[in-house]
Amino acid sequence: MRLLLLPLCAALAACTPFPELEGAQTPGVAEAPWPDLLPLGPLLAEAAPPRATPEQQEGLETRASALRARAAGLQGPVVDAQTRARMAAGVPDPF
Repeated sequence: MRLLLLPLCAALAACTPFPELEGAQTPGVAEAPWPDLLPLGPLLAEAAPPRATPEQQEGLETRASALRARAAGLQGPVVDAQTRARMAAGVPDPF
């Protein structure tokens, strides 16, 4: 019964009308000029440096240190030498 309902639901979903996107635009957008492309260097030079309180800075440094330690722990081999040797031996043929 469920197998019969699934194609029916899919067919009904396919009958849904596609939403009109033309009316969703702000008036005048189609006639608006393209924005000017600007080099990134001067924009970054004008940007204010990020501000953080000493407490936020300490929290960020602590978190960064913990993440670095976690990443260092993940750098080792995934499979230890004993397991790798056992895997290299393969599975014995049952016959």
